[in-house]
Amino acid sequence: MTAGYFDEDVAGRYDEASAEMFAPEAVDPAVEFLAGLAGDGEALELGVGTGRIAVPLSARGVGVHGIDMSEPMVARMRAKPGGERIGVTIGDFATVQVGRTFRLAYLVFNTIGNLTTQDAQVACFQNVAAQLETGGCFVIEVGVPSLRRLPMGETVRAFKVSAERLGFDEFNTVTQSLVSHHYWPKDGRRFSIPLRYVWPSELDLMARIAGMRLKERWAGWRREPFTHDSTKHVSVWEKL
Repeated sequence: MTAGYFDEDVAGRYDEASAEMFAPEAVDPAVEFLAGLAGDGEALELGVGTGRIAVPLSARGVGVHGIDMSEPMVARMRAKPGGERIGVTIGDFATVQVGRTFRLAYLVFNTIGNLTTQDAQVACFQNVAAQLETGGCFVIEVGVPSLRRLPMGETVRAFKVSAERLGFDEFNTVTQSLVSHHYWPKDGRRFSIPLRYVWPSELDLMARIAGMRLKERWAGWRREPFTHDSTKHVSVWEKL
């Protein structure tokens, strides 16, 4: 688990550094999708962070509880209007349980990759299944591993190149891991974080192990068709 990387410095800059993900065109479709699945039930967000999704989802009338290991990130959420309504359990979302069940659990913005081993990702599915109502859903938004978009023989891919920010992913195909590097040239800041990339079919097997089945898979929150060209997926598994 990469919780130690989300310290006070990172938490203080997180919303600004990920500004495009806080724009209404990124947030609103996700909230609409998740609210539809939650219905009149409650939702559990794993890796709730600064509340990018939890706060507006709560504003829609969905009861939201979050799990996160980073107290500085949670403190930023608490300072936002409506952030005080979100219950939070501090701990590792692969193992920590809240003590009640939910209609919906979800992981967004590649957060499943913060679990850097296959064992931890499997444990996460099992932990979620233990906290879902029968018929409840687990949603993950995550990128499709971009290995086929790497130049032949290369292990590094640029995902962001601008005057304000540079971003590079460094892959290790033996360990199915990567390190995501972020640089801000204007002030010299840099941030690198280890992640584990995971394939859609691998996630489906993890779900099956945990007693869930794939219900739907899309290329985005607006339910765009998932194809071999999709760069990410939003997958929904249902607890049997």
